[in-house]
Amino acid sequence: MTSTAEQMRAWTGPAILTYGFRPFFFGAAVWAALAMALWVPMLSGHVALPTAFDPVSWHAHEFLYGYLGAVIAGFLLTAVPNWTGRLPIVGWPLGGLAALWLAGRVLVLVSAGLPPLLVVGFDLAFPIVLAAVIAREIVAGRNWRNLIVLGMLAVFALGNALFHWEAARGDYAAQGYGLRLGLGAGIMMIAVIGGRIVPSFTRNWLVKRGPGRLPVAPMQRFDKLSLLVLLAALLLWVAVPLHTATGMALIVAGALHFLRLARWAGHRTLAEPLVTVLHIGYAFVPLGALALGAEIVVPGALGIAGAQHLWMGGAIGLMTLAVMTRATLGHTGQALSADAGTIAIYLALILAVLARVAAGLWPMQAELLHGLSGLFWIAAFAGYAVIYGRLLLRAAPAKRI
Repeated sequence: MTSTAEQMRAWTGPAILTYGFRPFFFGAAVWAALAMALWVPMLSGHVALPTAFDPVSWHAHEFLYGYLGAVIAGFLLTAVPNWTGRLPIVGWPLGGLAALWLAGRVLVLVSAGLPPLLVVGFDLAFPIVLAAVIAREIVAGRNWRNLIVLGMLAVFALGNALFHWEAARGDYAAQGYGLRLGLGAGIMMIAVIGGRIVPSFTRNWLVKRGPGRLPVAPMQRFDKLSLLVLLAALLLWVAVPLHTATGMALIVAGALHFLRLARWAGHRTLAEPLVTVLHIGYAFVPLGALALGAEIVVPGALGIAGAQHLWMGGAIGLMTLAVMTRATLGHTGQALSADAGTIAIYLALILAVLARVAAGLWPMQAELLHGLSGLFWIAAFAGYAVIYGRLLLRAAPAKRI
């Protein structure tokens, strides 16, 4: 049987098409920086884009379904071959999938002058084709335990469809069902997949350091309870976002996931930021749940949008950046250690989230804080594209980890 390395060596086209993480992580980072560079002047009224979405809805859609959609694709197309033992998708099929994602970004950007069905068709084609590819691999590899990941991807795609429908009706899609469903699916992905990889990577690193406390093995009874409570809280939030019961459920879920995180011995990883950042990224899951729950129960502190950004910028932004850096290093044969540039982009993203949350606390300074948040965000993702672009774009055999 042809091996992964042999299949990639047989490919004579662009190096970026030799493994799923390459085009999608690079594209996600470039798009995250570019979309923010467009959003900041849009927010101040200096730029108007030819999109059918209102400015805030375009910003929310392109982060959630544009950026995160690409990261999910890069992660799954890289991880699923490891899960199933099957060969990865390389070459022009991978290029076609990446082109489909890029077409969605361009068409949504200029959607004001296009037929809505054309825009929706291309934008939804990407997650549907991706889901079909992942489903084929999971079924062929009989990897039934990861069907839950496919289910979350399907919910994510449904959220995108709802977002388009709400925007077409003239609703404020940035606070609609589609946004909440997609964001909820993203948070559940972090809780499920992060709940596997954070303790696993932490254990692997700590074992090499010598004796001491190790993370509790993942997916025990407490983990399953925490996930079920989070799922229930997210379903309530999607359905009745401002109900007191929703706020209380989110607070309980946040508390349980802080306890879950505490069981993973993150305090012992401070000597290696590449591991520590996974714990910080996951910490934004319970932080966001607590902040959003508190804002629902006692409104007026951060504002709903500010609290949501602990999830969107913090949990999703930082966790995906952490996974992108680690996977890029590991799958290109580099040492699994964060250099000064990598630490700098982690810090930039954390500062971006803090500045955005602070804008909710001090609305009189919101314009300045929004601008600072945007600049830090651009620095983080443009920094990833510059630092890691040479690894993603050059011809080097990928390494399975």
